[in-house]
Amino acid sequence: MTTCAEKNMALLHTAYRSLESGGLAACAALLTEDFIANVPGIPDPLHGREVWRLGAEAMLTAFPDLKIDVLDMFGVGDKVTVLVHFQGTHQGAFQQFEATGRRVEFRSIEVYRIDGDKIAEEWVAPDMLGLMQQISPDPTAH
Repeated sequence: MTTCAEKNMALLHTAYRSLESGGLAACAALLTEDFIANVPGIPDPLHGREVWRLGAEAMLTAFPDLKIDVLDMFGVGDKVTVLVHFQGTHQGAFQQFEATGRRVEFRSIEVYRIDGDKIAEEWVAPDMLGLMQQISPDPTAH
């Protein structure tokens, strides 16, 4: 018999595989209509599937070969926590930085709340400082 936590973790594995393959519509379908994103640096939660989709599109545009490795995952009740490692090549603009062609990698700690068979809320803590350091212009190149 599959436990609730196992079912929730399987849902997250499916979501990461869909994201990695560029299946944004499939990913968005795994979110509740009133999905909530809690993002560092933004004081209030963001709402809706479209907000998630815009963020995912920005990542995949900048890093079209994005690889996602789940390092660890555990679930309790309606929550799933994921330690994840991202790798890719900076091939498109990301935030204020134009493409550098550099290989990058960074980690994130992510917590998801599941409602039924959909992802209802996320709290993500990616190492954005580490990512930005990897794609910022090299001061020694000037």
